[in-house]
Amino acid sequence: MKTTVEETNARIEAAHRAFDQTRRASPQARSVWLGAIATALETHAEELVSLGQQETHLAEARLRSELKRAVFQLRLFIAEIASGENLDVTIDHLDAAWGAGPRPDIRRMNVPLGVVGVFGASNFPFAFSVMGGDSSSALAAGCSVIHKIHEGHLNLASRTGEIVITALQAAGAPDGLFSTITGRSAAEAMMDHPLVKAIGFTGSTSGGRALFDRAASRPEPIPFYGELGSINPVFVTERAWGLRRDEILSGFASSFTMGMGQFCTKPGLLFAPVRGSEEAEEVAAFLRGKLNDRESSPLLSPKLHEGFTKALAAVGSSDGVYKLVAGDDAEAPRPTILATSAPVIQQNPELLRSEMFGPATLLVQYEPGTKLEDLAALLEGQLTTTVHAEPDEDVTDLLAMLTKRSGRIIWNAWPTGVSVTYAQQHGGPYPATTSGTTSVGTASIGRFMRPVAYDSFPPSQLPDPLRDDNPWRIARRVNGTHEPAPKTGTRDAG
Repeated sequence: MKTTVEETNARIEAAHRAFDQTRRASPQARSVWLGAIATALETHAEELVSLGQQETHLAEARLRSELKRAVFQLRLFIAEIASGENLDVTIDHLDAAWGAGPRPDIRRMNVPLGVVGVFGASNFPFAFSVMGGDSSSALAAGCSVIHKIHEGHLNLASRTGEIVITALQAAGAPDGLFSTITGRSAAEAMMDHPLVKAIGFTGSTSGGRALFDRAASRPEPIPFYGELGSINPVFVTERAWGLRRDEILSGFASSFTMGMGQFCTKPGLLFAPVRGSEEAEEVAAFLRGKLNDRESSPLLSPKLHEGFTKALAAVGSSDGVYKLVAGDDAEAPRPTILATSAPVIQQNPELLRSEMFGPATLLVQYEPGTKLEDLAALLEGQLTTTVHAEPDEDVTDLLAMLTKRSGRIIWNAWPTGVSVTYAQQHGGPYPATTSGTTSVGTASIGRFMRPVAYDSFPPSQLPDPLRDDNPWRIARRVNGTHEPAPKTGTRDAG
């Protein structure tokens, strides 16, 4: 049953009340809540994985891996907020001799934004869904969350939401800290409600852009952290191709078909120095051999399948594009590799902006001596770009251009698979995302916080993280010097 606008508004108001109760909760309290969610997801793993298999066509192993990732992420965030890194506490003491003139006592920290609305993704029912990166990072930041369930796995998402809510209640969290909604009208109400202070989104470019514009056109515009689309091009230098062509092609075949090509980091473009029709046929024969034995499965939803077949047909019918490896558009589609040349894409750069979300990709043949940085300049913003080259090659200009075009640059590896780490960057220039932030890794917590400085406050009025005695025992920067979290007497973050 879809959530009514009235029900949505009531849940947002409850979320706001919960935020008001908890916005200054200690890291220890938040750790208890996040830990309770992690444990509950583990406890109900069999039930959740079974529901996922019924609704998504994803294999059991893939679903278990995703659920494990979601649980790991929650516990990594527990450790992060226990250290206080997300708060970025910075303290400048009174200094009459400061070089720019007398300095007052100024203390700054990050504070949570408030109620965050999250749109679940269709292609990752755990990692980017109910308790995926956006929801868990917003909770870690100290926000409350309203999660809009994706209809592609409605029963799984609804049950996951119930488990999360029950776990939070048992852990003593205030009612309304997390809730779910379903349906378009509820989503629109969430986007427009004045108590919602930020939105997290993973989905299509068209849908994300519409929501982005809506968030910006509110009477009070709010941040919209959207992941919209990415082709994730791969560039292979002439030397790398000559030394390990088959190795590169093997990795490419595995990467673009992983998860039936429904990963946001799927390599949808391969720039390679294929010389003439004879080598093209060698490449085709090799790739057919690698792809023939790959098991196909239905795409995640009929809507995704429809979008895939339309995109494949549009790119495949473009002038100068031909089928290097013929697949199909069956319910469980066989992989397709289209091919074209560098002059064609220079005449029609739109080919580099057409995402085929499914098991299809485009190989772009370039002539010896081509400046790869010139081809890279034709790209829009990307989540990832990849370079296959030799360590002693000069690819400085190519890397400089790819730095402008992407959030993560991969060297001699493949973009599929985004590890949850401290240094991870999952986000890039528009249209890959709508901000310069990351939706994966510990830095994702910072999206849902903002800095506040306290100027000349008496010690008795300061928030705990800014007090000189550091009662939360967190990492801080004091008078320009970084001070790690005290080790003696620190709490167990797990």
